Amino acid sequence: MTWIVDLLLMAVALVTGFFALHVKDLLAAVVALTTYSFFMALLYTALGAVDVGFTEAVVGAGVTGVLFIAALFVLGRRSAS
Repeated sequence: MTWIVDLLLMAVALVTGFFALHVKDLLAAVVALTTYSFFMALLYTALGAVDVGFTEAVVGAGVTGVLFIAALFVLGRRSAS
């Protein structure tokens, strides 16, 4: 049963990762990248690496997402060419 949860988390992480790479809107890409980091944090936690999952949640999904969104609003760019 545990491997089903691990496989589901990995599949969602892969989908959000590919979405972040192929979307044209930069804000949507940042949201997808933050979602990817969050699901990777859940996957690390499900696999037993709670400290790595906590660090990924704080740094990857939290701080990096906020900094990327702040940079987008400062630069004023909304879509990639």
